[in-house]
Amino acid sequence: MFTKYTLILALYLVGFASLHSLLAGTWAKGRARRAFGERGMRWYRLFFNIVAVISIIPLLRLLYLFPGEVLYSVPSPWRWIMVFGQVLAALALGRTLIEAGALRFLGVLPDEGEGGGQGELIVQGIYCRVRNPLFLLALIFLWLSPVMTANLLVLYLIATVYFYLGSIHEERMLAEKFGDAYRDYQRRVPRIVPRLRCRYPETKVEATGER
Repeated sequence: MFTKYTLILALYLVGFASLHSLLAGTWAKGRARRAFGERGMRWYRLFFNIVAVISIIPLLRLLYLFPGEVLYSVPSPWRWIMVFGQVLAALALGRTLIEAGALRFLGVLPDEGEGGGQGELIVQGIYCRVRNPLFLLALIFLWLSPVMTANLLVLYLIATVYFYLGSIHEERMLAEKFGDAYRDYQRRVPRIVPRLRCRYPETKVEATGER
């Protein structure tokens, strides 16, 4: 069921995740800030996203060439129900990016938060129901795949672990950036499993620069 290509795909995904975490971390950002200055850091997110896209392409190519043994294929009409769920998850991802400021999230507009240590803590919309909606929606999209192969299963399991660990890593940085405001947000809003009702004040919080 599992082949050498399964191992290659798994190792590549682990390498991609490690690179992604390294570039998102304070060490890499600190080195980049010393090398390019605050003005250069305004475009760090764009660089980060370009690297992510380029580095994920070989993984997708390998998965296309070596999908692995089919473990299950969901028949109709359940297949289309799952596909409909994926479409809803994709639309919700787009809505969440808009709420987060899509152009700044993608790095098309300069990120003042990277350059000057400022920025806003977003708690509106879906963010007042769950702290990591992008990870949640990505997992929903993945696991609603109506066709599952051995290689996909391994990659989805690794991705699930990475998203959870990545949320912990990201929240540590946000707690440093926003201080007590973010720690209060953590206490009141769940990490992954969303609440149906918003119980957090829908206001924006400026970064404190706390370290």
